[in-house]
Amino acid sequence: MEPLVDTVIEDARWETLGLPDLAERVARIALAELGLPEAGVEISLLGCDDARIAQLNADFRGKPRPTNVLSWPAEERGAEEEGALPAPIAPDPFGMGVELGDIAIAWDTCAREAAEQGKTMQDHVTHLLVHGLLHLLGYDHVRDGDAELMESTEVRILAKMGIANPYDAGD
Repeated sequence: MEPLVDTVIEDARWETLGLPDLAERVARIALAELGLPEAGVEISLLGCDDARIAQLNADFRGKPRPTNVLSWPAEERGAEEEGALPAPIAPDPFGMGVELGDIAIAWDTCAREAAEQGKTMQDHVTHLLVHGLLHLLGYDHVRDGDAELMESTEVRILAKMGIANPYDAGD
């Protein structure tokens, strides 16, 4: 079975969490739950620290501060109508892999958030990987209807992995 996620580890702390295997598992479960094919799908993931993600956030979003996860879809798939499903993945006409895009995730921010929210690092990172992957697939949370769709999709995928709803008020 060919890997879906090409993981680059810049911060060795990600090795302790097994980020490459976790990301692969998340991608396979999420695509299956969404009824999307995994054959030929390609995702790039960068496991970094706050300094690196702050630079990426400044360069690409004009926000010079760290964040937990960033994503760069290879193709715009967002729905025009608020709350509608994004455009499906189109197979490559030449039989090449379909690049979904890139995700970067920062250890320091993720660890701090997990501790503040009383969650395990693995559960929090799993949620953020699902979140980033959904962005690559065209999901967004700018408009209310889109946010509702994205959050309910995240909750459904996370439930398949035995992870509680991260949006519960008790968190």
